[in-house]
Amino acid sequence: MTSGSAMPAINGLLETALYVDDLERSVRFYQQIFGFRTFEEGSSESPAKEPDPRFCPLQIPGRQVLLLFRKGEFTTTSVLPGGTIPPHDGRGTLHLAFAVNADDLERWREWLSSHGVQVEGETTWPRGGVSLYFRDPDGHLLELATPGLWPIY
Repeated sequence: MTSGSAMPAINGLLETALYVDDLERSVRFYQQIFGFRTFEEGSSESPAKEPDPRFCPLQIPGRQVLLLFRKGEFTTTSVLPGGTIPPHDGRGTLHLAFAVNADDLERWREWLSSHGVQVEGETTWPRGGVSLYFRDPDGHLLELATPGLWPIY
């Protein structure tokens, strides 16, 4: 970077990826627990199209995307009509946190329980936020966090 030039802006985090063993099972989990829709289901912004059996993008509120990739499917360069995507894959359990309203925390506890999802941990943070922790079908640690977790939230 040359002296005096300003760093270009970042507008936010657009995509987050998880690598899963059973794509259909994971898509069902995220749809049932969180109500996330696939882009293939169609919307005014994105007409329905044939799904790719190797991955599924899920719409998260706030103009964000959760990409569920079948493990081992993207270990070589993907060639698309518009260019290429370098290889990527992941192993092990990862962690994601979803922002929720503090007033909804008890409803989330009940919702998770009614869907057979066990809360593994709960933390009250020094700023007053509360986090509930549980796992998806692949063992990824998911968190529901209320405001007060971070200075920016």
